[in-house]
Amino acid sequence: MNRSFLARNPSVMWFIAILGLFTLLVTVFSEATGTGLISTSFVKTLGKTLCLCLIAIAMDVVWGYCGILSLGHFAFFGIGGYAIGMWLMYARTETIVANSLAAQAIPPTPAELSDAVASQIFGVVGASEFPAIWMFAHSLPLQLLMVVLVPGLLALVFGWLAFRSRVTGVYLSILTQAMTLALSLYLFQNDSGLRGNNGLSGLQNIPGFEETPQAMISMAFFWASALALALGYVLFAWVVSGKMGSVIRAIRDDEARVRFLGYHVESYKLFVFTLTAIVAGIAGALYYPQAGIINPAEIAPIASIYLAVWVAIGGRGRLYGAVLGTVFVTLASSWFTGGSAPDINLGVYTIKWTDWWLVLLGLSFVAVTLLAPQGLGGLVDKLKGKKA
Repeated sequence: MNRSFLARNPSVMWFIAILGLFTLLVTVFSEATGTGLISTSFVKTLGKTLCLCLIAIAMDVVWGYCGILSLGHFAFFGIGGYAIGMWLMYARTETIVANSLAAQAIPPTPAELSDAVASQIFGVVGASEFPAIWMFAHSLPLQLLMVVLVPGLLALVFGWLAFRSRVTGVYLSILTQAMTLALSLYLFQNDSGLRGNNGLSGLQNIPGFEETPQAMISMAFFWASALALALGYVLFAWVVSGKMGSVIRAIRDDEARVRFLGYHVESYKLFVFTLTAIVAGIAGALYYPQAGIINPAEIAPIASIYLAVWVAIGGRGRLYGAVLGTVFVTLASSWFTGGSAPDINLGVYTIKWTDWWLVLLGLSFVAVTLLAPQGLGGLVDKLKGKKA
């Protein structure tokens, strides 16, 4: 007897219920619609955390379920951010320039307006023309399409080349890291077309909503992030369940045997790699308008390594584990590095958590690996009476 999707995945309903309750509570206690107990800046932090949870789930699927340790998924996250950031910066700058030129006796032509916008955006890197990659920046629908297409196509091409060559294990991880490093170094150049080290800024100012308080804008992005996380969780729960999920896990455990049984392993791996890259791009497109800025440092390989640490701490092979690990690490990071954690005076030396946070994170990763290899998700399983 075939059980329903929800019967096979009881964590889905629990996750949606908890996420819904959490979203409701934040809404009620926010500055935008409630009592103001939760500040707008913290609402942004929570919204960004939800976006990071979404990419962590994608990472868990590609690594924890399929066995591909990708050290490049944050590159797809950043590409999504750049794609939406281009429209945000173009539209906002166009409004500012148009208002400043409106007082002229002769209204500017569209070409003059475009040149003025280009000079305003790229003057910081000594340029005054739009690069070719900005050809769709004027159109929100087209840039939203780029959020999906560019990470998807990059993952498709990279995955096809890597998987058809049967590159696996640490060699594949090194290749994904090299791809991320190459992209990051390219974006640091001023002639990359994305303002080099300056990146794209002012992304929190949404065109057409200049008069809307940031509290309301932050709450709207928080809701959008929660919805995206819920849909992503359901999507990936469906992907890893049923026959497809069994094949994916089998590839992780014994790829050669799955290939011997007649399955086209490369197609399954390429599907998972590309789908998770697309979701990572969507997560990035929601994250950076809340962060307000994106630059090449966001795509550096270390970011993808952090992502792997979150998933490992949460527990690989458990979608809710990826969420637990991400929430735990990101909120702890905000607390330790934001000045909330009190310094510890030892007399001869004072421990300042802003300096020691990365050390603490590394020790946590080692401790989880040695003492609780199933991560925080494994503890949840034990509480439920499962064998971790």
